[in-house]
Amino acid sequence: MAGAPGRAGAARAAGSQAVIEVVDVAKTFLIPSVRRTTVREHVFGLLRPSSVERLDVLAGVSFELRAGETLAVMGRNGCGKSTLLKIVAGIYPPDRGKVRLHAAITPILELGVGWNPELDAVDNVYLIGAVMGMSLAEIRGAIDEILAFAELERFANLKLQHFSSGMAARLAYSVAFQAVREVLVLDEIFAVGDAGFKARCEERYRDLARRGHSLLLVTHDARIVNAYCDRALLLDGGRFVCEGPPGMITSAYFELLGAPAPATVSLR
Repeated sequence: MAGAPGRAGAARAAGSQAVIEVVDVAKTFLIPSVRRTTVREHVFGLLRPSSVERLDVLAGVSFELRAGETLAVMGRNGCGKSTLLKIVAGIYPPDRGKVRLHAAITPILELGVGWNPELDAVDNVYLIGAVMGMSLAEIRGAIDEILAFAELERFANLKLQHFSSGMAARLAYSVAFQAVREVLVLDEIFAVGDAGFKARCEERYRDLARRGHSLLLVTHDARIVNAYCDRALLLDGGRFVCEGPPGMITSAYFELLGAPAPATVSLR
């Protein structure tokens, strides 16, 4: 795609320093194998040794994100992509391995966490903006743009409990896009909202890439990967499969699914 941000990002990233280093990261969750639903089961369960099932979500994943680069992580549902981003963001600690951050990051993962439904949209923007590291002056200066981006100017004084899930998601994305530091970490960024809102998100994404921000994203959308990313990597069953140019990885992803690549996807 001529003029795509990824091409400029690749040129900037060549020879630049790493802003995120993920080294041999592993993560396992322990799942109780017995479900107790009554008081009697809980009481008698105290007298029996509990058994758990180990779920190996990530197993020795390593990669780096360089300054000015856009990197996509692809893979089937349940392969560990979102867990990987949460480890990078510091939400989960790795069981093994290290994550080294050399720049400030803004994670856009579980949007809306921390909202207060009893407050109106404006107050929630101040609340979440502060959590994301924005100063009061930054929030005050951006409030009109945030509401306009989400197309929620009419609902600025409406309590969040009366918002639809789509309206709340649009507001969350709008705040997050204003709070971006050097690195933006995204989980399925273009999966929310109508066509108009998605187009605005994509334009904001392109603008951030042009300005030299580093971007790490999880997505199933081959069109996004091919259009905007410099490089991609593929996970399966919590393990690293391969990495390379976007076209190669999207092709490998569809091969993994056992499905042909959509005709509308233009691989480069």
